[in-house]
Amino acid sequence: MTAPLRSIDLPERKLNEECGVFAIAGDELAAERTRLALVALQHRGPESAGIATVDGLGGMFHHRGMGLVSEALPESGLDQLAAGSSAVGHVRYSTTGSSCIANAQPLVFAFSRGNIALAHNGNLVNAGTLRHELEAEGAIFQTTSDTEVVAHLVARSGEPDLTDAIRHALAAVEGGFAMCVLADDRLVAARDAHGLRPLVLGRTDDGAWCVASESCALDIVGAEFVRDVEPGELLVLWPDGSIEQSRFAEPAARALCTFEHIYFARPDSDVDGHNVHATRKRFGALLADIAPADADLVIGVPDSSTSAAIGYAERSGTPFEIGLVKNRYVGRTFLAPSPELRASGVRMKLSAVRGVVGGRRVVMVDDSIVRGTTSRRIVQLLRDSGATEVHVRIACPPVTHPCFYGIDTSTRDELVAARSSIEEIRELVGADSLAFLDEPTMMRAFAPPGDDRPACGHCNACFTGRYPVAIDAAPGKLDLERGLAGVR
Repeated sequence: MTAPLRSIDLPERKLNEECGVFAIAGDELAAERTRLALVALQHRGPESAGIATVDGLGGMFHHRGMGLVSEALPESGLDQLAAGSSAVGHVRYSTTGSSCIANAQPLVFAFSRGNIALAHNGNLVNAGTLRHELEAEGAIFQTTSDTEVVAHLVARSGEPDLTDAIRHALAAVEGGFAMCVLADDRLVAARDAHGLRPLVLGRTDDGAWCVASESCALDIVGAEFVRDVEPGELLVLWPDGSIEQSRFAEPAARALCTFEHIYFARPDSDVDGHNVHATRKRFGALLADIAPADADLVIGVPDSSTSAAIGYAERSGTPFEIGLVKNRYVGRTFLAPSPELRASGVRMKLSAVRGVVGGRRVVMVDDSIVRGTTSRRIVQLLRDSGATEVHVRIACPPVTHPCFYGIDTSTRDELVAARSSIEEIRELVGADSLAFLDEPTMMRAFAPPGDDRPACGHCNACFTGRYPVAIDAAPGKLDLERGLAGVR
């Protein structure tokens, strides 16, 4: 009989999520499908969620709320939204601007051209500069989100056509973004010129076009994946089922965020032509090639590391086991009967299976190490559960630099690999051995079968410090905060 699980409370771990967007044009179930898609994208943003719809008659309806989709967008609250035939939705993790209802998206505005609702995944590195210039010209901002800058640029554009005004605004911003703009009569979607943030195009059986941060959102609404939106591309999706393809910028050096494959995206998603689960398995296999360990079993830290652990086990010939279990219900804070229990229950719970790891030499595969504190706690948990050796293998290179394109990373001083050697990190986490996947080897996972040359077209700035878009004026997460106490 397997012995009881041993548990620990974990603080928020890894690099924090980005955001997720979904939008659909010309569908009588637009609101319902958008809510379903946001559930599929929930892993990208747990702080707030929102939906805006239009009915094609000049009416725009919207609802936003704090928390998970189930809390922010209850099914009972979709009645008014259901009047719309086109919709845009968003789940948020705050990367610029605090987590408050004022910054929840979509952001909705009314101006001389009608109504627009904006949903954005990413960060605009020149938002601070643009905001200062716009305020000097008399603009009044209602949020501390960098997304609002785009609305002001659209409103101030001299272009007579709304699509051209949006194109003009997007050409002025810099950084990483997947942007959806819902207007009274059209839906506009665009992806930054480097392709830093993912965006895919799909189509439903009845001919409605939709876009999403990940292909898993298309699957849940019954839409067929058509293709990735190209870097610098701008699409206009019309309610009648037609689509216009153009550009707001020429494509720059392609630089998809590699952390989409390492950690952020769901395993069942395809991102820029690569299935996430398959790529993570290749990470694990390559890691086994360069960093083998004499051990009895391989385990992964659930859930994002499971695929890499399977790849490591298959390549090394060491059995894969479920040695760590994630309690998926701790985050459901409404189940806790008292404030005291709710306060402790919001932390993630992780348990080690003593009957699996006890008396064994364990390879623990994880996707990344950021601060090192969580890895230390997990290693100790495994030792407390009877593991005789713990060999830590990390399926990406050391994270040494912060991200400015839509991921809420720590400052560089807080990144353990920026100030410590691998041996020092090993001592910190208490492992018997520690090894990382190096960048050139990691990039081989994206090469065509049979081709061992490193692939290109990814942003690895968090490993190398080589940023594809200049970050001199990039605002910090809270740099745009300005007295929003009255509207939070």
